[in-house]
Amino acid sequence: MAVSAAIVVGPDARGRSVAIADGRVVAVAPPGAARLACADGVIEPGAVCAHTHLYSGLARYGLPPAEPPPRDFVEILQKIWWRLDRALDAESLRAAARDYVARALLAGTTTLVDHHESPNLIEGSLAILAEACEALGVRALLCYGASERNFGRDEARRGLAECRRIAATPRVRGLVGLHASFTVSDATAREAGAAARELGTVVHVHVAEDRADVDDARRRGAAGPLERLLALDALPPGSILAHGVHLDRDQARRAGEARCWLVHNPRSNNGNRVGYAASLSATDRVALGTDGWDADMAEEEEALEKLARAHGDAGVDGRLAGGLRLAAERFGAQAEPLAPGSLGDLVVRRDGAIRHVVVGGRVVVERGALTGGDFAAIVAEARATASRLWTRMKAL
Repeated sequence: MAVSAAIVVGPDARGRSVAIADGRVVAVAPPGAARLACADGVIEPGAVCAHTHLYSGLARYGLPPAEPPPRDFVEILQKIWWRLDRALDAESLRAAARDYVARALLAGTTTLVDHHESPNLIEGSLAILAEACEALGVRALLCYGASERNFGRDEARRGLAECRRIAATPRVRGLVGLHASFTVSDATAREAGAAARELGTVVHVHVAEDRADVDDARRRGAAGPLERLLALDALPPGSILAHGVHLDRDQARRAGEARCWLVHNPRSNNGNRVGYAASLSATDRVALGTDGWDADMAEEEEALEKLARAHGDAGVDGRLAGGLRLAAERFGAQAEPLAPGSLGDLVVRRDGAIRHVVVGGRVVVERGALTGGDFAAIVAEARATASRLWTRMKAL
């Protein structure tokens, strides 16, 4: 039961049924709709990972450590992640994306908001990601993070041009990406905002993840990266600002008033030792992401709650729900999950474990197994491809 134009899921153990037609939840199922029984499970909305990096999907298979160890966040980027993204080719990017998407679906995550960079594979990179997402059936928002950190303005222009190549489908839509304020010129930031408005979409960018981003914006004469990007008209309403660790409460509030989304990535921020995003509770436009960690949103929410307690932050409720609102906004759907007009994305859990996953009416996980691919084969391909990627990475 991999694909269905119309489907009824349920009734579940609580007596609930959800009908989906043409990718959206409907009040009444059309005649002839397929049925997915789940009398021993519970229907829930699918989860949204509101910021991630599919290109990091091979990191679990032995990512080489940096020698000597990085001393700060900028060195973590330079010695690890920026070396990894420069080493990517089409084969490794495809394997990384398929592995990441497969694990996300099996964890009950139905939407991924991706931020991609591969400086030596710009043209065509988003098509590779889109193909992996479509084949396995996840909903995705994709962009290329334009930057000038390797090849200057030409690199940025090519990155923005790649964002224009995403063909919208029922499950995949394009965003316009910027890496971060500290790696782009004023001209590139302005062009990103203009491109997003022309394309009817928004900008996805890292903001104030580390103090270095703030210091750079101040050297350029702005109060911070948020103020710089707003002044350059680079953040259309609905834009997605990842991290915000070093925003204060007034800045977080201002981002919300500008109708931007802030995305908290607690496991990544903690792992990179950049701090805890305590100020995000100043606005309700906050979603939850993983920044390349596994898109198991139950694990991310558990980490958020633990870190919030440690930092005395009582304002973190609703961040998973924020991701659902963000996805609905970008796909023009009803914001209340599983209500008529909402995205036809749901999961069925049995005893807490993922049993079935449906995205846009398509059953993409059935009885705990992918319907669009063989998980064991995907993992085997990823593991083999990773070893070749590490060889290229070490040579850089």
